[in-house]
Amino acid sequence: MDGHLDGSSDGFAGRMEVIEGRSGRRQLSEVERARIAAESHVPGVKVADVARRHGVTRWQVYDWRRKLAAGKLALPEDAVSEPAFAALVVEPTAPEPRCKPRVKSGKASARIELVVAGITIRVGSDIEEEHLVRVIRAVRAAYQ
Repeated sequence: MDGHLDGSSDGFAGRMEVIEGRSGRRQLSEVERARIAAESHVPGVKVADVARRHGVTRWQVYDWRRKLAAGKLALPEDAVSEPAFAALVVEPTAPEPRCKPRVKSGKASARIELVVAGITIRVGSDIEEEHLVRVIRAVRAAYQ
């Protein structure tokens, strides 16, 4: 804001003009905010560095990251270099096995087979979810 004061010698202003204009704030589009939030998710990148580079605050970037995760901000298709989800491959069903499944303590054991980053992970169906998540994260981290 710009102000102009006409005052008398006793210190009181007789007239004041206020000129309003642009506030100096940039209005980023939704696409720009989504790109900045996605840039801050790159492994090894600090949110503060991304915010500084784009002239915004860390808290704005954190807010945009939260909105991006909640689906309230969306990246345009051309901004994403890799698919956001793994491709689903459905193989034809195999014929029924001729042998019976292995039985441990009265339960049939099934196997789960996952392919993560080109690595095949085979586990029993009795694996704890937390342990499986740690294994998948370790494989992803090792091959990025």
